[in-house]
Amino acid sequence: MARLPLLLLCLGLLSALCGCGSADDVTYVNSFYSKTPQKLAKYSWFGNVRLYHFRVPENTVLVRWLLTAMRGSGFNCGDQNIAVHFRAGAPPVINPIHTAFPNSTSVSLAYNLTLSVGHGQTINITLFNMTNPVPGDWFLAAHLPKDDGKIEQQGLPSCSYLFQPQMYVRRAADTPVLQADIPLTQTVTAPQKQAQLKIFVPEFASKLSVFIHTCSVKSAPASDCGLSITLGSTSLGQSSVTTVNCSLEEPCSASVSSPPWNTWVRVTVEIGQPNVTVTFSISANHTVGCKPLSVPSDFNTSLPVGLFSLRSSSSNTSSSPSNTSVTNSLRADVPDGACVRNPSVFREEQDVLSVRFAVASGNVSVASQVPTMLALDMSSAADSGGVLVVQLDLNMTSLIGAFGSVRACLTPFTPVLQLNTSLSCETAFMKGYSLGVSSNETKALLRIPFPEAAFWYLSLQTICNSSVGCGNTSAVVSVSVSVSACVDDCGSYGECRLLRTHGYLYAACVCKAGWLGWSCSDGSAALTFSRQLAAALLLTLSNLLFIPPTAVALYRGYHVEAAVYFFTMFFSTFYHACDQPGVTVMCIMDYDTLQFCDFLGSVVAVWVTIVCMARLEEPVKYVFFMAGTLFIAMAMQLDRRGLWNLLGPVLFALVIMVTAWVYRGVRRHHCYPPTWRRWVFFLLPGMVSALIGVCVYVFAQTDSNYYYTHSIWHIMVATSVVFLLPPREKNVPPWGWPHKLCGYKICRNEKEELYAVT
Repeated sequence: MARLPLLLLCLGLLSALCGCGSADDVTYVNSFYSKTPQKLAKYSWFGNVRLYHFRVPENTVLVRWLLTAMRGSGFNCGDQNIAVHFRAGAPPVINPIHTAFPNSTSVSLAYNLTLSVGHGQTINITLFNMTNPVPGDWFLAAHLPKDDGKIEQQGLPSCSYLFQPQMYVRRAADTPVLQADIPLTQTVTAPQKQAQLKIFVPEFASKLSVFIHTCSVKSAPASDCGLSITLGSTSLGQSSVTTVNCSLEEPCSASVSSPPWNTWVRVTVEIGQPNVTVTFSISANHTVGCKPLSVPSDFNTSLPVGLFSLRSSSSNTSSSPSNTSVTNSLRADVPDGACVRNPSVFREEQDVLSVRFAVASGNVSVASQVPTMLALDMSSAADSGGVLVVQLDLNMTSLIGAFGSVRACLTPFTPVLQLNTSLSCETAFMKGYSLGVSSNETKALLRIPFPEAAFWYLSLQTICNSSVGCGNTSAVVSVSVSVSACVDDCGSYGECRLLRTHGYLYAACVCKAGWLGWSCSDGSAALTFSRQLAAALLLTLSNLLFIPPTAVALYRGYHVEAAVYFFTMFFSTFYHACDQPGVTVMCIMDYDTLQFCDFLGSVVAVWVTIVCMARLEEPVKYVFFMAGTLFIAMAMQLDRRGLWNLLGPVLFALVIMVTAWVYRGVRRHHCYPPTWRRWVFFLLPGMVSALIGVCVYVFAQTDSNYYYTHSIWHIMVATSVVFLLPPREKNVPPWGWPHKLCGYKICRNEKEELYAVT
């Protein structure tokens, strides 16, 4: 078995040395991947997005996305647009509501398309084809348009939409491999229009070149080949491929600088003429322009320990005397033969979506002769769901020579090592991120949301302000690189939430008080302090309208009902004081506890009021009170915002009340309640108030008017209770207590029992 890999290697070399092959000899296989349909939501923050994670295999020549949008339920639904975003390597960065990104944040919005489900449609099926895609992780994000702020009650009919992506893959199982400097002959026969090849780019390669030496067309002159060479794969981004049209007057070549390291690069040779057979000879090579010196084999155990001690005291080292010794130790000359400095980088995983990179001593010496390169291992997909943060801080006391600035370039897959001569920060297939520090601006900050999963490289080099005496120019820069969950932890008006889709973790900010954006830094629609204060006062003080129902219940002898109303008033007041989105917040206990007690008290208050209106005998009434409260508490624990949590107890209580009233009416041969004044001045106003409150609660509430529509709900419900509570029993005195409170007789009872004392 040990000889099998060697045998395969020999066979591969033999086929390469043979230098012959045909595009028709490539075997294509297919596979199909599907995700479960998910219900879409209107967009207000990234948590409303439905994120789907796919993985495209190597050597894939065609990806066909089958996008299915379905209308789930609802009536009278109009036309609906569904936005779908695509990105390779990391979740897509989107901005459908056009908010402002925070300062020092670099973004590139993802490719997107729109699906439309018309008024008469129930389903939309769209095919989206992509040839020669980049292998690896691909992410799709789908959502409905901007949220209009309407608060929809659960359980009521509404227009819902489902989205399901499916991926069909056509893959070349035996793609020909280009060996460096070994020609390979390929033949393309109609109806094939192209030949697919690949070449592996090793680490430290600075240039990749592909050559077509000879070309012949069967039964046609050589000048009719019409070939084109394409290097790279499609990523739906800018500069992802390089294409060269060949002229057969001389050998054709296509080359790129700074190709991705340790990666297979796709080479596509396409024929421009139909129905021809073309044979061509192709070769490739890669150039290693700069290679760092080897590191010693021994491991210095003091470096990680020094790193931890440095991080704990980094805030005090900028002006301390020890910083001078650190700076002096970093001012070492460039070793002979070195073309790049490559200090060791430590990676520390602190938590989920929390990674810190650092170099020994925390400072980097940047010279003008050669660049300094830091390799950042972020190849795991677990790091792509957060924010990459890079900070540079120039040490002004370390400047040597004709210092002008320090230019830095951050790129994935491969570094840019000609910063002193190149004005662009880009590689063969990717655009990088530029930043720099100088005497005028000593600090630089760069934040990249959802960085691509790859090896990232930070290159730094000192730029002289004079062409004379540039050899000794250098500076010391403090470099801090980290991956965090959210930008600035979402600031003062947001909360960073960890999200998950099929095992993939990512984070996003949910904003409050009208703030928007990826870090809740866009205050264009933010609530002012006066409006926040008005909202808090309205929502809390409107609960004081439950004082009259509590007093009326006490006066009429309904002590249990009064206790329920007071419980509802108390917890509703402090729940809304804790539920405020801005700075006017006061929580006397845990938010979840306050919410549970508020929801429970509201439904129980309605329950006991309607049961009390039935005028049942006291033992039966209190059994209903207790049993109903227990079932409501159970329902609230299961789903607090469910429609049936309120509708169920209300309907059951109404059945009890109507049954009791009908029984009394039949027994007395008279309508119950018997007086028209009771109907006109109490029951009808109470029912109208309750109906107005329910309509406002269900149909009129939005995010923008919540603070006064919900306050109206409080007022209407409290007012209806005052009107709907039944009058006092004839044998019950006002406030429900006997006139004689002293002595042995505390409570009045219908029956007096005599006890003999011996």
